[in-house]
Amino acid sequence: MRAKPFVFSALRFGIAHSALTSLMSHPATFTFDHDPLPDHEQKQAALSYLSEAWAEARHEGVDGDCLAQASLFAALAELVTTYGEDAVAKFTDGLSNRVRNGEFSLALARQ
Repeated sequence: MRAKPFVFSALRFGIAHSALTSLMSHPATFTFDHDPLPDHEQKQAALSYLSEAWAEARHEGVDGDCLAQASLFAALAELVTTYGEDAVAKFTDGLSNRVRNGEFSLALARQ
């Protein structure tokens, strides 16, 4: 099976970008009845929410490749908003080696 080329262009994600920009320009305010969760628990909760949203989108017929690319776009846009372009560029410089080393592969070889 031939892999689809990874195309990450502003044109392809114009709608997603517009929606994301709109959401980011009107930040929501949240109040907590309790202390915020520790960082590792927040990451676990975030992954759980994303997994649910992903499953719902797949159930509605959204292609996994489109979900992945839109998710990467949204994640990178959030990181750039938080840390700036230079910091995110530095962070992403090492991603190709991490991918090649299997950090993102779900099917790991069993020993």
